[in-house]
Amino acid sequence: MRRGVVQVMEGRHCFAHLTIEENLLTGAYTRSDKAEIAANMEKVYTYFPRLKLRRTSQAAYTSGGEQQMCAIGRALMASPSIVLLDEPSMGLAPQIVQEVFEIVKDLNTKEKVTFLLAEQNTNMALKYSDYGYIMESGRVVMDGPAAELATNEDVKEFYLGVGGGERKSFRDVKSYKRRKRWLA
Repeated sequence: MRRGVVQVMEGRHCFAHLTIEENLLTGAYTRSDKAEIAANMEKVYTYFPRLKLRRTSQAAYTSGGEQQMCAIGRALMASPSIVLLDEPSMGLAPQIVQEVFEIVKDLNTKEKVTFLLAEQNTNMALKYSDYGYIMESGRVVMDGPAAELATNEDVKEFYLGVGGGERKSFRDVKSYKRRKRWLA
């Protein structure tokens, strides 16, 4: 079985005129082993039981959370080794965001699927990630184990909303600290 990379675009992008199940099956369109497709469908329904209940519903008439689950499920139908998620929390209620992130973490742990996540919700991203990259203006300004980033004072101030004082860019603070060390 060849495993590739599947990207789930920002905004969920379900095929609105298709049912949830038809959307999921589009993720397996390159595959021919019907037993494997059926097994993957059951796996998706196990991780996303809400989709099984809504499988005959037209995707356009499902909630944002259900559409996000459908988009991730569709990606899983291809049996990928890596899934790229672009802003999976966008537009979702906090409870649904947590549910989606917990499922993604389970898929990573149990199914060994790697998720590369682009997410502005720094709290949620660091809570469920193993490793993180902090980007500002398209450049990586810091990286490391997610647990370390979550406890870093600069990250807490600039990206987690903890701390006070005048708001500056992360890059400006790092440049200032480097200059200060150089002058000392």
